[in-house]
Amino acid sequence: MPSKPGFRLGVFICKDLEIVDFAAPYGVFSVARRFDPELDAFFVCESMRPVQAQAGFTVLPNYSFADAPDMDAFLIPGGFGTRQEINNARLHAFIRALPEKTLLVSVCTGSWIYGRMGLLDGRLATNRKEPDRLESSSMGKTPIDRLAEIAPACRISRARVVDAGRIITGGGIASGMEIGFHLLRRAGYGEEFITEVARVMEYTAAYEGYRGDIAYDGVATVGISKAER
Repeated sequence: MPSKPGFRLGVFICKDLEIVDFAAPYGVFSVARRFDPELDAFFVCESMRPVQAQAGFTVLPNYSFADAPDMDAFLIPGGFGTRQEINNARLHAFIRALPEKTLLVSVCTGSWIYGRMGLLDGRLATNRKEPDRLESSSMGKTPIDRLAEIAPACRISRARVVDAGRIITGGGIASGMEIGFHLLRRAGYGEEFITEVARVMEYTAAYEGYRGDIAYDGVATVGISKAER
């Protein structure tokens, strides 16, 4: 049984986000709900308006910032939208107002926002390591290197998932899958439960391959026993 029944994941949505960044962790929770219907995932936006992510994909938010939904974890996806939101004072204020018990999570370049806020100072964190064509050119910069520039006091890791206690970061576009599984782990679900979710998703081989690619920052992590670290 999970250490906290009814774990609720709020996923931030804004214009031009990368679809897989938010769809992968949301999808993990969707499948996991087949085994525990008390799990919940939903979209949180600055206002209750449809949001167009990448490639014309439109998302309808479930809550606005003003609704202040109760969440056990708040996840910021990456994508071009992150670049536009990195200095969003309203988003920063929303994050700072979240209870200390709320995990702060990111996929890919979503960690830039936590970095700009100073929340990664002294902590271990990761970001996408494989650049696209522009990022690999003289005009760009690999996202993980950009994170080091945005948050010079952050300790950069190249792990797929970094668990630094309250803050959990994923290292690439598809790392949202591993973030979803790790959030189940942080909610207190055992490996048997998570492995079964991965099996149903026909993700067993990838799950086994990535399961050990997690860096812990030495900070107390609720829901994880010493044997699982």
